[in-house]
Amino acid sequence: MSIHLKKCTLKDLHELQEMSCETFKETFMHQNSAENMNSYLEKAFDLKQLEKELDNLSSQFFFVYFNKEAAGYLKVNINDAQSEEMGDESLEIERIYIKNNFQKQGLGKYLLNKAMDIAMECGKKKIWLGVWEKNENAIAFYKKLGFAEKGAHSFYMGDEEQTDIIMTKTLS
Repeated sequence: MSIHLKKCTLKDLHELQEMSCETFKETFMHQNSAENMNSYLEKAFDLKQLEKELDNLSSQFFFVYFNKEAAGYLKVNINDAQSEEMGDESLEIERIYIKNNFQKQGLGKYLLNKAMDIAMECGKKKIWLGVWEKNENAIAFYKKLGFAEKGAHSFYMGDEEQTDIIMTKTLS
């Protein structure tokens, strides 16, 4: 079993779009209408939008590979790239997605550890993320790894307002 990371660049734009759409649909399609799902995917993972995110020096994307196969990805944000005002001492894990057929292989924890390493390298004291209130498996996973619920914010899936629980972890 081998796991490795690759930092994404603009050369990976199309692969990032494909991975983003595939993993997001796999994770949330069964709990949302097709119309809202398609509306969200078209907006969030539009090539111009992803290019803008890749160009932002306060954001980083990484593909994770399992036995040389692309299995998922991580997106982290610092400073003004964070989707909520959480301060200069925080790093946001905006996206951590693993393809369904690579679940339960330790990849989520691997990506979370990478995010914590980046946070410490950047001198951050906290990491945080938003997780959909209905994603009970993810909430349990993050709690098991030391995250605590800190609040909530709205997330729009098409025209439907949903609630993301904000979870934080203080780094030692």
